[in-house]
Amino acid sequence: MRRRAEQVDQTRQRIVEATVELHGSVGPASTTIAAIADRAGVTRLTVYRHFPDEDALFGACSAHWIARQQLPDAGTWSGIGDPVARLRAGLADLYRFFRAGADMLTHIYRDFAALPEEHQQALRNQDTLFGDVLAAPFGRAGDEDRRLRAVVGHAISFWTWRSLCLDHGLTDAEAADAMTGMVLAITLAPQAEPAQ
Repeated sequence: MRRRAEQVDQTRQRIVEATVELHGSVGPASTTIAAIADRAGVTRLTVYRHFPDEDALFGACSAHWIARQQLPDAGTWSGIGDPVARLRAGLADLYRFFRAGADMLTHIYRDFAALPEEHQQALRNQDTLFGDVLAAPFGRAGDEDRRLRAVVGHAISFWTWRSLCLDHGLTDAEAADAMTGMVLAITLAPQAEPAQ
């Protein structure tokens, strides 16, 4: 019985690892059950026996990948009182994470609409949390807050990091400095008069 249970666990692990590999190479939208089964060396029926639907499979794949990452830690950033120091530390932490997981994250964000809804919402919630933690110490209100949050949202976007660092060759530190400067420019700019 124990040997059988170990074999079942090993099969499940092979399926999860095959899914992670495919999500990181072709993306979730192009990952098929047949391709997972082929890569894991099992039948499609075996995949379905372990994971009755794609949501369950995506959840297991996501948990497996995340367990191997050093995730950004917004709790640490929130302990930094100085707004600029907090922003720079948060962006440095995010950009480090983006670089470490660039292949997978490129495919995940590219295929965002194909992700299960709960995973889409989790990513949205995460971005909201990160934006809130980084914008909070600037103490803006009203339209100033709207502009600040838009720029902070741009700064924490994976696609912003990818453009600055992968497409244009900045280091993570240079990108964090550039985005910190952009946020500061918004906070120091005089408020435009409303159009009449």
